[in-house]
Amino acid sequence: MTAKIRLYVEHPLGRGQSVRLAREQAHYLFGVMRLAVGGQVALFNGQDGEWLAEVAEAGKRGGTLTCVAQTKPLQLPPDLWLLFAPIKKARTDFIVEKAAEMGAVRIVPVQTDFTNSERIRQDRLQAHAVEAAEQCGGTFVPEVAELQRLDRMLDAWPESRQLMFCDEAEVGSALRLAENERHLPWAILIGPEGGFSDRERTRLTGLPFAHVVSLGPRILRADTAAVAAMTMWQQVLGDWS
Repeated sequence: MTAKIRLYVEHPLGRGQSVRLAREQAHYLFGVMRLAVGGQVALFNGQDGEWLAEVAEAGKRGGTLTCVAQTKPLQLPPDLWLLFAPIKKARTDFIVEKAAEMGAVRIVPVQTDFTNSERIRQDRLQAHAVEAAEQCGGTFVPEVAELQRLDRMLDAWPESRQLMFCDEAEVGSALRLAENERHLPWAILIGPEGGFSDRERTRLTGLPFAHVVSLGPRILRADTAAVAAMTMWQQVLGDWS
């Protein structure tokens, strides 16, 4: 049993559970997708897996779905954070969407010395993460954090979490790991369009949990670098291998 439409809801899911729809959700299902009573939707909430639900009530301003059967268990991504410096709006949206699709558990915009953007719309970026999870078949939605200063994040860094520091100045540096580091939580750090400052680079390379890597001989745009870095990490340490 599958449904073509997937929808994220903030509501418990289980056999026979009724789910009330918000006005925007009702408009999407009944106004845009033209579902009617008896139509089917795949629901997920990031906790209970994916459930096939049927439309019990349909209206312009609301509606009710009823869960019928679980179609997927909860599939958690690896314990991987993506840290990136925000760039232009559309390309920041792209980074968040691809990070959600590629298996980040947490997405953190960071303010570096050369970050051009000094503000983000966290709620809008979180909505992009939800949409990406709906479209890619995931059952988990990563958290998109508020913008944080990189230096303060490093001051309070969790002791066991390893950091893959992608530095355009380190051409040829591969991800080299001790066996015990393979099973620890990780994060990936992508710099701004202007790169990292000398101060940041000196600090990062001196951290015991940091692993400096190269993404090849060409300087990549920040959005391209995020996809390349997550691909590299997933192939070596993630749920692709």
